[in-house]
Amino acid sequence: MTSPRTRRLAVLASGQGTNLRALLEAPELGGSIVVVLSDRPDAGALAVAREHGVAAEALDAGSLGARLSGNAEAAWLERLARAEVDTILLAGFMRILDARFLAAYPGRILNIHPSLLPAFPGTHSIARALAHGVRVTGCTVHLVDAGVDEGPILDQTAVAVHGDDTLETLTARMHAAEHALYARAVRAFLTRPFTLEGRRVVWQ
Repeated sequence: MTSPRTRRLAVLASGQGTNLRALLEAPELGGSIVVVLSDRPDAGALAVAREHGVAAEALDAGSLGARLSGNAEAAWLERLARAEVDTILLAGFMRILDARFLAAYPGRILNIHPSLLPAFPGTHSIARALAHGVRVTGCTVHLVDAGVDEGPILDQTAVAVHGDDTLETLTARMHAAEHALYARAVRAFLTRPFTLEGRRVVWQ
């Protein structure tokens, strides 16, 4: 597999939009964010997008908990197609994407996760790392596949855990690291060729 070198981006977000803001304000991203979609009408990410002149909508997610329902998934894919989106960036999007979604954007969905995967996948990763007593944690940008936080790793940044860290202090440093990492990883994905050797990303 080689880099698709796509340029029209969508961001899916459920939260306040701090990673979205960092992407929108990055000096060089390699592409343009053309639409932001959320499963929550009160998501701060929608306001961040509109502040930057980007189309933003909250769409119904259906009633399947952590997943989009079948009808909702079709509506989301239709909205992305209308925006002529090539690549999707997940930024605090609290839904698992199913096979239909992944098939529509094969190898073109990126996610940022607050741990050094494969350690601490899933939710509450920062709190779990702190409780586990690790000395180093970090954040990972990876391609999304059918597993939860299991896709091929594009880039990572390490974050030291201090002896006096609280969840709040560690989370603040993790967010700062995420903001720098995500823009860097997206830029590389869009502008640098790579191949996949099994699960391993090999940059050319």
